[in-house]
Amino acid sequence: MKKLLSALVLAVSATAAQAGPSISIGTVYDYMDGDKSTYLKRVFNGGDSTAFVRVNIYEMTFDAAGNATEAPLDNQDNNVAQRKGLVASPARLIVPAKGMQATRLLYIGERDRERYYRVRFLPVVPEKADQFNVTDEERDTYKESMSAGVNVMTGYGAIFFVRPKNTLFDTKIQDGPTEYRVENAGNSTIELDEFKDCSAKKESDCQATKKHLLRPGKVFSFVKESGRVYRFNLIEGSVSKKIEVK
Repeated sequence: MKKLLSALVLAVSATAAQAGPSISIGTVYDYMDGDKSTYLKRVFNGGDSTAFVRVNIYEMTFDAAGNATEAPLDNQDNNVAQRKGLVASPARLIVPAKGMQATRLLYIGERDRERYYRVRFLPVVPEKADQFNVTDEERDTYKESMSAGVNVMTGYGAIFFVRPKNTLFDTKIQDGPTEYRVENAGNSTIELDEFKDCSAKKESDCQATKKHLLRPGKVFSFVKESGRVYRFNLIEGSVSKKIEVK
């Protein structure tokens, strides 16, 4: 393991003048189904330097107006079985240049309702407190190599949904003469994906494509305008249905 880390640090040193690490995390909305308790999340590094990535987890709660509040969780991957909520294991990733590593997200606790988390993946210059299991010499070499070049290390966040154990999808649709209404009467989030508002006569005349997430109990509606057509994919878990509204 130490030989591997030394090789990674030397690779960073040799490419210090280049762009540095550049991570990507794939999808930004992830779901843990009701019959699952783990989820594998992959982190890719398309840059020219090793990425030391710290995984931070925040639980999200929503008020009546839909405004979110985030509370940080202790997401270190020691004593996993003693904690509740969403846990990243490992919570520290060493991702080689042009390579990939994965962390497993585990949920521990009750599954009586849907829960929401923001999972942040942050590239960092490792410090002793970061628990990346590298030697002082390797850490210092990495710092020197990073400071020698111009590096921008960008982090990314994903929204993670933990569905209830007994997931129920119950979407109510009302297609009125002037208004279209979608209500989530189930107990888990649904998606109105690739929502398009376009001219019925000219397909290229469209507003920006959007994604709408409907948590349980929430409603999405829009006024139907003459000469416009509305298309979206209604996604309930693994089931997707194309909808067209005129």
